[in-house]
Amino acid sequence: MKGCVTKRGKTWAFVIEVGKHPVTGRRKQKWQSGFATSEEAEAALAKALVTLNQSTNAGESSSTKETVAAYMESWLKQKKAQVRPGTYKSYNWIVNKYIIPQLGHHPLDKLNPMQLQNFILELQQDTKLSNRSINHIRTVLHNALESACKFELVTKNVAKPITAPKVNKVHVKVWDEQQLKTFLTEAKRTRYYIAFLLAATTGMRLGEVIGVKWEDVDFNRQTLSVKRSYTRAHSGYQFNEPKTATGNRVIALPKAVLEELEAHRVTQEAEKSKEGYNDHGLVTQTTNGTPVSPRNLYRLWASIVKRAGLPRIRFHDLRHTHASLLLKQGVHPKVVAERLGHSNIQLTLNTYSHLLPNMQEEAAAKFGEFLT
Repeated sequence: MKGCVTKRGKTWAFVIEVGKHPVTGRRKQKWQSGFATSEEAEAALAKALVTLNQSTNAGESSSTKETVAAYMESWLKQKKAQVRPGTYKSYNWIVNKYIIPQLGHHPLDKLNPMQLQNFILELQQDTKLSNRSINHIRTVLHNALESACKFELVTKNVAKPITAPKVNKVHVKVWDEQQLKTFLTEAKRTRYYIAFLLAATTGMRLGEVIGVKWEDVDFNRQTLSVKRSYTRAHSGYQFNEPKTATGNRVIALPKAVLEELEAHRVTQEAEKSKEGYNDHGLVTQTTNGTPVSPRNLYRLWASIVKRAGLPRIRFHDLRHTHASLLLKQGVHPKVVAERLGHSNIQLTLNTYSHLLPNMQEEAAAKFGEFLT
């Protein structure tokens, strides 16, 4: 660092150049004025330079001790209190499985884009990892370094320049109308038919279906409110609010579904007289009144699909089936997006447009009719 003495009005002052702002590039200066003579200002300047240089050297030596591993562990502790348990579990796995083993020994402030780009290339050589997974790892690393930049632990986010492999669009699998009817007919013979019916007719996720309480069903308005989801936590499962604001939504129900809910409630009320019944107020719960295990419900789902002789799809694909059937019936994509809890209509169109090969032809035919 360097400085100089200058006269300001009737008194003397000194100014020290302390570097440049990491973002704007503007000079940063330290001023002190009010000295009667230039000699007093010179003496104060020399003392200030010694103090600042000692402070800078101490800061540099301490910063080199902060490794990527130490910082990532600290970042994870912060995230644990900020994100949902499932999200934290994903972050924790990525950091400890990939980032710390490969990059943890590097000093945080010495990390550079080329090291990170090589890290991504090494991940691509792992045949067990998909491009989507590698992109997720890159995103976690980018977000962590962005926080480090915000708290001035580093001057810039060196993860910004790196490129990750292109993720090919995944085409979702769905059933047609007849296949869905076949499944529901077979599912009606099981105890948890109501859960499968709700998933198929509302597009809710598995955790959202399990989280529906009777208080969420408005029989007068014929609606169901999605207010919580039953998701995996640090130990077991727990109820959480929807992940996003749009996830907290109200879905209109068909009359046939309301009738099935009424019949199911009668059956459930009869079970409540059982000794040891622990009522959670859920639409879908065990014979003891407790929440249904998502794993058990998924196993039942798989067995029904097999018995019905249907193409094998995931439980989550009931959500996709619901959306695709609505779009094929001409329901406006904005309405479909609202039912699914999508943040915007573009997400809905990007996800399901390939399922509607006739849309372009129909649009051309209708415009042709207009012209003739």
